[in-house]
This record gives sequence, structure tokens and C-alpha cells, in this order.
Amino acid sequence: MDFNVKKLASDAGVFFSRAMQFTEEKLGQAEKTELDAHFENLLARADCTKNWTEKILRQTEVLLQPNPSARVEEFLYEKLDRKVPSRVTNGELLAQYMTEAANDFGPGTPYGKTLIKVGETERRLGAAERDFIHCASINFLTPLRNFLEGDWKTIAKERRILQNRRLDLDACKARLKKAKAAEAKAAAEHELRLTQTEFDRQAEVTRLLLEGISSTHVNHLRCLHEFVESQTNYYAQCYQYMLDLQKQLGRFSGTFVGNAESTSPPPAAASPPALAAASLPAVPTIPVVPTVVGVPSTVAEAVLNPSEVKPPASGTRKARVLYDYEAADSTELALLADEMITVYSLPGMDPDWLIGERGNQKGKVPVTYLELLS
Repeated sequence: MDFNVKKLASDAGVFFSRAMQFTEEKLGQAEKTELDAHFENLLARADCTKNWTEKILRQTEVLLQPNPSARVEEFLYEKLDRKVPSRVTNGELLAQYMTEAANDFGPGTPYGKTLIKVGETERRLGAAERDFIHCASINFLTPLRNFLEGDWKTIAKERRILQNRRLDLDACKARLKKAKAAEAKAAAEHELRLTQTEFDRQAEVTRLLLEGISSTHVNHLRCLHEFVESQTNYYAQCYQYMLDLQKQLGRFSGTFVGNAESTSPPPAAASPPALAAASLPAVPTIPVVPTVVGVPSTVAEAVLNPSEVKPPASGTRKARVLYDYEAADSTELALLADEMITVYSLPGMDPDWLIGERGNQKGKVPVTYLELLS
């Protein structure tokens, strides 16, 4: 009992001594032991590393999960050391809605078919996003958190101990200056040697930890490369998925351009200006190349050789390309957005496609990628 009382009294005395020394330093009434310039640079570098790591970590979390409520939920699961439940991505949820809508509208209808195709692509995009978030969390966020919750807390703890040792040292120096009697001076000098040894030892421990920040930078650099690689793979996947979808919609664009189920010509009594105002430019307005003798019109597209196709003598139309298009094979013509090409049709050819010419190059082009000019 007496030992505990004495220990509490001693701790209270040390705390009071440190508080007095700290206050007098702030008021400019006491001297302060300064650390060397190299040590100060290490401290500043460590603080800078901690501050920027926190900012990068928080903003990366926002990038991967924009929903603040979901971030709070994930944080609580991590603190409770429980597995975060799997969450449906926005792309996957959109894919589900599109598929359900297609089933209601009729999966065999033009709109239903397109909803299914787009929904499947959105599902693949959502799965790619899930993989990216998982990979980035493991390879990038986790090392940053480990530094802040592990190494940095150790550094901060040792720095607090060093600060206390420094206050004790400076308090001893102040007492030595105030000592008058020889016995008091001898006791103060002995205490000063002890506190100086403790301060030097703690300074060395703290210095080693601060110098380890360089290794932290190397580790974070490696993690950053992995994050960039996973993000590059994610965007490359998304780009490829959208290219594939764009090609599918280009090949089957007739299912959602105008009324695909009505291919008969309009009644003779109909007003041409009214028809032109009510519909997009139609393929039949394009000049048609006469049927090749001996080749049935129904197979004209199947035997198409762009180099052998001859344009009509007159009446070809100009078209402006709306989007880039990558040719799937040698019978197609690759397109660049905003370029001008000449177009015309062949008998028996799929109405969703035209023959396009650009200089000496010829090939099939999708109608939906073009703006037909008068």
C-alpha cells in the first residue's frame, strides 16, 4: 500500500515537473534542448508522410466507394473484424433491371433484344468493377492502413516518450542551475547524467524508426505501381466490353432504327415531305448498284469483294462519320469520327449496311455510324 502511494506521488511529481518546464518554455522563461538538423528533417518527413498518406487513403476510398454510408458500413465491419458482405455494383443492378425490362417488353422484340445485349455488357462492367475494387483494396489501401495503424502509431508513441525525456532533461538542467549547496549540486548533476543517458537512448530509438520512413516510401511505391496496373486492366476491360457492344449494336442496328417490322414502301398517296420529316434518312434513298449478272441478289453481300464493287455512274451520296468504327474483317471499312466518305447500296444487301468509299479504300460500313448528307 505504501509503495503504491509513493509511486503515485512520484508520478505526480514527474508530471508536474514536465508541465512546469513545458509552460516556461512556451513563455520563453526556460531553455529548451534542440534536436540536431538531421533529426528535425526526419521528423518533418515523417509528419509529411503521415499527412499525405491519410489524404491519399481517404480519397482512394472515395474513388472506390463513392457512397459514404457504404464506406461507414465497411469501416464498422473492419473494426469488428468481420467480413464485409458482398455488395451488388451499380452496373450489375442496372443489368438486372434491363434484363427484367426485356422480359416484360418481350425478349424477341427489337427493344428487348437490345436491352438484353446492353444489360449483359453492364453486368460484365459491374463484375470488372468489383474485381478492381477488391484488387485495389488489397494491394493499395491495406498497406496504407497498415502504416497508419501500425508503424505510425509506434513512431508517435516513441516521439511522445522522447518529448518527455527531453522535458525531464531540461528540468534537471534548470534545477542544477538553481542549486546552491554543494550537496544539492552533486545530486542535481547525478540526476542530470541519468536523464541525459535516457534521453540519448530514446533519441536513438526514435531516430531509427524515423529513418525507416524511407522503407515505407519504397513499399508504398510498389503498391502504387500495383494500383496503377489494376486500374489500367480495369479500364482496358471496360473499353473492350464497350467496343464489343458497339459492334453488336452496329451490326444489328436495324432493330432500333425506325420500324424494323415494316419494310413495305409507303402508300402512293402519302406526302413525301411528311414522310421525310417523320423518319430518319432511309437506306432505299441511296443509289443502288445494278445487280451483277449471274449472281442472285440474295447472296450479293455474301460474295462481296470491295475491290470489285463499282459505284453507280451518278447519284452517290456523301456521309459524315459519327463515331470511330473498327473493321471486323477485310470486307469492312474502318471509320474515323467526323471524316467524310461516299456511300451507296447493293441489291440484296442488309439494309443496316452500306458500301463506303474513301479514296481507293472500299468496304461495308454500318448505317448507324453515319449521318447521310443531301
